[in-house]
Amino acid sequence: MNDILSAVILGIIQGLTEFLPVSSSGHLELAKYILGESAVPAESLMMTVVLHFGTALATVYVFRKEILNIILKFFTKDGQEEKTFIYKIALSMIPAALVGILLDKQIEELFTQNILLVCAMLIVTGLLLFLADSSKFTGQDVTYPNALKIGIAQAIAIIPGISRSGATISTSMMLGVDRTKAAEFSFLMVVPLIFGKIAKDLLDGEFTAHTFSYTTLSAGFVASFITGIFACTWMIGLVRKSQLSYFAWYCIIIGITGVAYAIFT
Repeated sequence: MNDILSAVILGIIQGLTEFLPVSSSGHLELAKYILGESAVPAESLMMTVVLHFGTALATVYVFRKEILNIILKFFTKDGQEEKTFIYKIALSMIPAALVGILLDKQIEELFTQNILLVCAMLIVTGLLLFLADSSKFTGQDVTYPNALKIGIAQAIAIIPGISRSGATISTSMMLGVDRTKAAEFSFLMVVPLIFGKIAKDLLDGEFTAHTFSYTTLSAGFVASFITGIFACTWMIGLVRKSQLSYFAWYCIIIGITGVAYAIFT
């Protein structure tokens, strides 16, 4: 398949699945397997990083007013609420940051198109979504303890097949957090981590030893950015209406099908 077309397909998959609770990393691994991607690990990793950068910028675009308001008020005397929000975001980042720093190489080994692992974790994601959809609504705010618990869920979701948004939003809802606030916190908490990961890889020279097709990478980036804007907006509405069970069934069906395929082939 044409490399640019493959990149666009991967970008669309990333844009949709980063925000919809069906695991972007899991679907990217499945897509690479189906498309027969023959890239060396570094090239494959570079495409994954670029696609995540596209959805990170899509998040910034969707929440641009909220982010600008937080930044402007952070430096004022009456911006205590905005400062508290940033502190909670920072706290939520700690578990995933520690996992990323301490287990970086082990994490990379998980992204080897391991269909059995991905599909088994999709089943776990589906069960989480069912639990979240049936959780009692209390309308609480995100507290510091809750922020840490949501951060732990995000760290666990590094495993391909466990949806990051699904894990963090489900954890928030099971903790009684207001659904709209749960979605907003879930989407914003990952942005600094993605930018930090990209900066770390660039500073470490992770990609300097390889030659990449910038046209292909750009096609994937644009596709993930545009699709991400649509999916992010759509997901916020779905969380408000408590319609996660549809995605739960989807994850479980895909997961069971994939597990059966991996076992019998």
